Amino acid sequence: MNQTDTGVLVSGAGVAGLALAYWLRRFGFRPTVVEHAPRLRTGGYGIDLRGAAVDVAERMGLLDTVRAARTRMRGIAYVDAAGATKVELSADVFAGAGRDRDVEIPRGDLLEILHRATADGTEYLFGDSVAALTEGADGVEVAFERGGTRRFGLVVGADGMHSRVRALAFGPETRYRHHLGYYISICTVPDRLGREHWTLLHNEPGRLVGTARAASGAPTHAVFGFASPELPGDRDPAVQRRALADAFAGVGWRAPELLAEMEHAPDFYFDSISQIRLDRWSRGRIALVGDAGYCASPLSGQGTSLALVGAYVLAGELAAAGGDHAAAFARYQERMAGFVARNQKVALSGAGTLAPRTRAALWLRDRTIRLLPHLPRLNGLASALDRASTAIELPDYAPTGRAVG
Repeated sequence: MNQTDTGVLVSGAGVAGLALAYWLRRFGFRPTVVEHAPRLRTGGYGIDLRGAAVDVAERMGLLDTVRAARTRMRGIAYVDAAGATKVELSADVFAGAGRDRDVEIPRGDLLEILHRATADGTEYLFGDSVAALTEGADGVEVAFERGGTRRFGLVVGADGMHSRVRALAFGPETRYRHHLGYYISICTVPDRLGREHWTLLHNEPGRLVGTARAASGAPTHAVFGFASPELPGDRDPAVQRRALADAFAGVGWRAPELLAEMEHAPDFYFDSISQIRLDRWSRGRIALVGDAGYCASPLSGQGTSLALVGAYVLAGELAAAGGDHAAAFARYQERMAGFVARNQKVALSGAGTLAPRTRAALWLRDRTIRLLPHLPRLNGLASALDRASTAIELPDYAPTGRAVG
């Protein structure tokens, strides 16, 4: 990358894309963010910042603002088919050693915080997306869906698990997406269906249905999760709704009511629980960050943390290399590889806690939760999260183009 060519196109205005724009601007680059949605996405369920991601938010000077917007959720209550509480899991018990620093915040609130922090010095192109990429000796020519072509020094895909940039530069998604045996659906439902400051969950073997509501006046989100092999045509909304109806037919508690509300939800979301695994997150002048490169899946609880840390390291290494993208991308890969591997591994045990596949496993899960306040060593998932969320040493990157530490 020519040192005078500091233009970087970031595809995707999610957590990874906005955080990357922040650090690129801070380190002297000129970020342009393209987002296919017509505006910044607001609302959304609670997401977690843990370990190293909290350190990144602090280095951005945003940690106090993030903490002020936290959800203040008190825990999870598992209920039976009649709605009676079987067992409760306090947020303090589950959070583990890092609970004093870790933060849960509505996704849309975090996006708004990052967007405000990047508004000065970042160009935004909403309602558009990347259609084609042509790499040359001194830049990447980008053709946009709405027409027009522009040239950038670098292009970074921060556009999620179904990344368009990855498909264009690295090949079809089928090469890299690994289905973990579950699907998840989330949507907003009327507040009367939620319990303030609590997540309510009802399980039947291989199935989970629940609600989460942060506070009075905050939206209630319904969540559905179910075990399933990969479904043909699972990006088709008709296939998605039919799969949910079939999976939750006969399930008790509020499942029928929540399914009915789902039909009218303005923010219906459905996707496979999968991981993205690549040997390399860069090719020439094109790189990937966050879910586009190393989605760990919702079962890890670490998607937001991987996005924030990855954005910081990628921008920092570009600054440290003085714009030498080849050297920077290699160092980005080296620094992040172990962190990504640890956090992806966490997801492989997460399903056993959230949606056990047998009644015996459900009984054992509930029994274990009852014992956690007295025998915290049983909380293997929280311990694994603690270790994974801190499994990277963050350098102090200097805007002068030198990494310290």
